[in-house]
Amino acid sequence: MEKELKKAALLGISLIGLAAITNQIIDIKAAKEECVPKSKGKYFKWKYGDIYYIKKGKGKPVLLIHDLNPCSSTAEWSKIIKVLSENNTVYALDLLGCGQSDKPNITYTNYLYVQLINDFIKKVIGSRTNAVATGESFSFTVMACQMESKNFNKIIGVSPCDIYNQIKTPNKKRNICKHILESPIIGTFLYNIDTSKVRIRSKTKNINNNRKESVTEKFINSYYKASKIDHSRGKYLQASIRSCYTKINIIPAIEKINNSICLIGGRTQPFIHDIIDEYKAHNSAIEEAYISNAGYLPQVENPEKFVKLINIII
Repeated sequence: MEKELKKAALLGISLIGLAAITNQIIDIKAAKEECVPKSKGKYFKWKYGDIYYIKKGKGKPVLLIHDLNPCSSTAEWSKIIKVLSENNTVYALDLLGCGQSDKPNITYTNYLYVQLINDFIKKVIGSRTNAVATGESFSFTVMACQMESKNFNKIIGVSPCDIYNQIKTPNKKRNICKHILESPIIGTFLYNIDTSKVRIRSKTKNINNNRKESVTEKFINSYYKASKIDHSRGKYLQASIRSCYTKINIIPAIEKINNSICLIGGRTQPFIHDIIDEYKAHNSAIEEAYISNAGYLPQVENPEKFVKLINIII
């Protein structure tokens, strides 16, 4: 029995050592690469960390909020910023925990991002703005508008998440998962596996209904590199997302909100019509629009039509 325990202990130590070495190799390789496309960005000194953002153009303000994902960043909007800024003042930020913004070891909650968006609008933009948010980021954009509607004009949700999926809450099992994912060696190792190029490529194909033409290597690389900035500290955000701390029931807000809302989906994205219908069931004033030859990220897959649609809406 004692020999078996010693063998198990040695095996465990060996596996942890192997994971630590793998993490270090990935970190060294990532440090040698250019992490995200370089641009003349600025930093907003926020209470929980520095927030990287881009400002371009003149005209009415438009705030672009990328998907809530440690792989995502302002690169999500790179194909549309130049054209959209011809008639608007475009702001695109890296959310806390993403891209070139700080990635503190904290619990990331929906309300944290509600505060970030409202503070950014008040202290950086300085006036009412149109907001365009992708995926789960649409949820805290709606909540930010509910709390301080004077900060917003129109809200545009791109591929919004299932409204009922947002009702999930943290529990004991999810908190255990969170602690494991935040751990120094094993957590980083699991994060590196989940944000490998193979995994990113697979996830992207699934959400875009296996449209190969939308999954370019440049796109995969931008996600991969963003996930590895600052020694893979995006794992703290991922841990909070996986444990449902970033989710919230937005149904009451959707039902009461007076600001104009438009939801955009790519026609090839699975179940997008059903998801948008869920929102409209709670607010019949919500408008909808679909972009052909596009899936989950129409701003990446069909940027020309996406920009035209945004200019019409705002």
